[in-house]
Amino acid sequence: MTAQLLRLYRTELRLFGREPQALVFVFGFPIITVLVLGGVFGTDTDDSGFEYINPQHFYTAAYFGVVLCAIAVIMLPVHLAGYRERGVLRRFDTSSFPRWAVPAVLVASGVTFAVLGFAALLVTAQLAFGLPEIDDPVRTGIGLVVGTLAFVSLGVAIGSLLPTARAAQGIGLMLFFPMFLLAGGGPPPEALSDTMRTIADWLPLTHVIRAVQEPWLGLGTGGDHLAVTTGVLAASTAVWAWRTSRITRAA
Repeated sequence: MTAQLLRLYRTELRLFGREPQALVFVFGFPIITVLVLGGVFGTDTDDSGFEYINPQHFYTAAYFGVVLCAIAVIMLPVHLAGYRERGVLRRFDTSSFPRWAVPAVLVASGVTFAVLGFAALLVTAQLAFGLPEIDDPVRTGIGLVVGTLAFVSLGVAIGSLLPTARAAQGIGLMLFFPMFLLAGGGPPPEALSDTMRTIADWLPLTHVIRAVQEPWLGLGTGGDHLAVTTGVLAASTAVWAWRTSRITRAA
């Protein structure tokens, strides 16, 4: 069984590597956007909109969340919904694979691409701006690990609920840009209206970003945001675990 799962994992990595849209949003979009925003806002540390943090460092710490958002709402849902649409899940259901194999391998694949996306972002930021010093490495690491698992699990949950790849693609794009813009990857928080800030408070991406950004830049412990992120992880895992016993029969 282990050998079969490893083969399936390697196959999934190859399939994801052939999807241009996923690669663009996971690797290209965060890197290009952080370079643009870092160049626009510069290094002024007197701006309260960036909590008196170097804007280049502010966005570097935030864009780990943007990588995760792309994986959660664009890469994984389209892939899993496409499997369901084409009847691939039914074939898995009649094979020797356990029902948890596909979502578990997709989670592992999502985590792998998240790590690769983080590495690309770190290298780019180091070469362009220099990386900010990590104020609290332990809390930052915990926030990054829990945030990664939460959003990868969220992507599998979304994909398990949508009927077709086209629906997943449309909904994913519709979710990605508002979350990216309002949760900390777009304009500085002070530039948002009160309504936009209220919406941002309800977005899971906001809490993932702040759970990493606050302890990294010394803005706080990020504990409350980490608690919300942990709730997202628990809820999304419950959803795809529940759907696993049904989606294969319905596919």
